[in-house]
Amino acid sequence: MLEAAEIGRTQSRKTYESRLPALRVDLLNAQFDLREASFPVILLVAGDDWIGCNELINVLHEWMDARFLQTNAFGRPSEEERERPRFWRYWRTLPGRGEVGLFVSAWPENAIADRLRKKEGKAGFERRLDHISRFEETLVAEGALLLKFWLHLPKKELQKRLARARKKPNEHWRVGAVDGSIFENWDRFMPLAERLLSRTSTGAAPWHVVESTDERYRNLTVAETILRALRERLATADEREAPQVTVSATPEDVARRSSPSDGVLARADLASRVSGEVYERTLARGQRRLRKLSERARRKGVSSVLVFEGWDAAGKGGTIRRLTGALDAIDYRTIPITAPCPEEQAHHYLWRFWRHLPRAGRMLIFDRSWYGRVLVERVEGFASRDAWQRAYAEIRDFEEQIVEHGIPLAKFWLHIDPETQLERFRARESTPYKKYKITDDDYRNRDRRDDYVVAVEEMIARTGTEAAPWVVVPANDKKSARLQVLDVVCQTLEKAL
Repeated sequence: MLEAAEIGRTQSRKTYESRLPALRVDLLNAQFDLREASFPVILLVAGDDWIGCNELINVLHEWMDARFLQTNAFGRPSEEERERPRFWRYWRTLPGRGEVGLFVSAWPENAIADRLRKKEGKAGFERRLDHISRFEETLVAEGALLLKFWLHLPKKELQKRLARARKKPNEHWRVGAVDGSIFENWDRFMPLAERLLSRTSTGAAPWHVVESTDERYRNLTVAETILRALRERLATADEREAPQVTVSATPEDVARRSSPSDGVLARADLASRVSGEVYERTLARGQRRLRKLSERARRKGVSSVLVFEGWDAAGKGGTIRRLTGALDAIDYRTIPITAPCPEEQAHHYLWRFWRHLPRAGRMLIFDRSWYGRVLVERVEGFASRDAWQRAYAEIRDFEEQIVEHGIPLAKFWLHIDPETQLERFRARESTPYKKYKITDDDYRNRDRRDDYVVAVEEMIARTGTEAAPWVVVPANDKKSARLQVLDVVCQTLEKAL
């Protein structure tokens, strides 16, 4: 792919200067139109021509409105970034709808650099390429316009550049260590670059390989590609599918509803009970155990993520409080998930979860989570069928990256029967300081329990993995549920430590 780009294309100064004024006006107008659009634009600039990448970035900032062009350059990860999964630093800087994000080097070159430095082997590099492909597919499927440019400089041209720099000390500053390193490691770098390009170039997000020997040709090619893609997308933006309410059951749904006894939820032992005396004694012992484990995790830099899902009034909040009651306030953070705010709505639904991932040694607790995509958004029709069906693979990849980084992940579904739920609803309504917990939405969700059962069963089946299994907790008896969760959390930390 790279050798095929070495065809020596150039652009005359006269043609360049004649095309440039209109191009700059059109780029600015398209960028202005994007401000009112419902999708983000992600420009990825990478390559073996590091000087060319820097020059191109400056050109784009000159030709476009820099106020609305967010640039993110990624070298070696900082200490804060190393404490999270690799893709955390990319997710947290993604642009929202109507915005342009310019990513320099980023995930492609970081992957190659880690392989060259032998931070991971061949198998690790291939897994990294899998994550890159799924990451890009996830962004594009959610609506992002992703344009990827690889600037390629033939080896002989790079050699000439380095030689000129040595002869002209006043220009030597323009050639950085990256250029010299690429030349010195050319025979190792290029096969990795070719592999990355071939594995991650797709119909929805192809690589545009641009020979950058001639800067005028490079600048025009990249800018015109951006303009053409942006215009095409703006012209068809209204035709993209909008979420439709899912009101009709599929044959698979009907089959599941006709045999509820076959499901995971139906097999939960809701008759499980524990006496008050046993509960108090076991709870105190479990909390002491958890406190010691959390202190060890802090010292060793082992973070953890807990996910709590379940029926309304199943006892998630009370269970979480029994966990946090054993912890030092500096060792944990609880994130209660409600309807997304405007900033969150402007991003991919996973964005707000990625950005919360904890630093080393901390526990992060989600009271509801990314599983809203395949539960409430599915059942209530806030996401299209295609969107929530895609989410299973997106979630598995997200959780796989968390676990691969060494962060233990525990997921709980707190299960109660309809009768217990109704009793708790009525108890909340009659308790002044609990009235705020009960809303019309709770009763509406209760009326659609059959639909939610189908969604929960499929969620557990399709996202329960060996590395991140679901724990279905019988919660008709709150005491029994709290003790089970506490024990599982302690076991999870012990295994990680």
